[in-house]
Amino acid sequence: MSPQKYLRYLGLPLLFGTHRTKELFHINPTAPPERQEADNIVVTIYDYNADAVVENKYDTVTHSFGCKTNNRISWINIDGIRKADVEAICNHFEIHPLLIEDILSMHQRPKMDEVEGVLFCLLNMLYFNDATRTVETEQISIVLGKDFVISFQEDATRDVFDPIRSKLKMGNSKIRQRTADYLLYAMLDIIVDNYFQVMEKLGEQVELVEEEVIRRSNTKSLARINQIRKELIVLKRNIAPVRDLVNGIIRSESDLLDDRTTKYFKDVYDHIIQAYDLSENYRDMMTSMQDLYINNVNLKLNEVMKVMAIVTCLLAPATVIGGIFGMNFDHIPSIHNKWGFFSAVGLMLLVPIWMLWVFRKRGWF
Repeated sequence: MSPQKYLRYLGLPLLFGTHRTKELFHINPTAPPERQEADNIVVTIYDYNADAVVENKYDTVTHSFGCKTNNRISWINIDGIRKADVEAICNHFEIHPLLIEDILSMHQRPKMDEVEGVLFCLLNMLYFNDATRTVETEQISIVLGKDFVISFQEDATRDVFDPIRSKLKMGNSKIRQRTADYLLYAMLDIIVDNYFQVMEKLGEQVELVEEEVIRRSNTKSLARINQIRKELIVLKRNIAPVRDLVNGIIRSESDLLDDRTTKYFKDVYDHIIQAYDLSENYRDMMTSMQDLYINNVNLKLNEVMKVMAIVTCLLAPATVIGGIFGMNFDHIPSIHNKWGFFSAVGLMLLVPIWMLWVFRKRGWF
């Protein structure tokens, strides 16, 4: 047997999941980010128009500098965050230093800004880890400029943009026919749609816990309820601000946004409202489930107390009768009667039986 299997239980905070609470609430966005810079970056560039699309991958950001004046729409996706690379590409595309700070930041609240001719969106992509049953986040920064979109991702191994890449390779896709703001819409739309997949996974966990609470409530059930409530906090913290982000884009009067694209952003807004309402429903369900757990525990306690009270009542006649005939007096009725002992024992049995009948008739058990 591996000793590590049991040694992990010596760390009580890990056993009860308090380390997750620390991750959720010990966040200070005003503190300088302690980001570990990526060892390598991958710069993927899609240059496209209605007629053709060119895909290239590089390991330096300098190859993207020509996209500013190539008279085509460019999507520059950078996987891996390094301060020098972010500053270099942002300075070339004339992105404000405040936005550079936001790109390099960690644990920022999702938001949208318009600064000096560019539209900036910062939000999180969500993933559900089936092994740990937790919601994982990855910050993504998107910069919309004149005929270009630059996206900065932290993790080079995963994202949700594969459907967009497939559509870019299709000549009749709307992305190829429209301007850069439609690409921004497509990215926000697929990020929001992925929220529903994460909530679907959480919904499965909620169903399992609900069944467990109804069938057999124990401390493990309470721990699972607490864990899911923490994951719902992560979900709400990332979904609620995106509602304001999309609403800000809809209300924006930026020249970068085509009037024809506004209705598409309204569709994203409807989706994020629905996702927010669903997260609220999950939170209400977990609150109700916690109340159900407490009620089940109280019910079990009441059942135990009722059984103990009935047993005590049934033993009371035998205690009284035994106490009376056990007194040290010289003259006790039937003390020398050969049937006295059997009469006392019979009385000790008959009285509890009669009491059981009375209790049953009154519906006490």
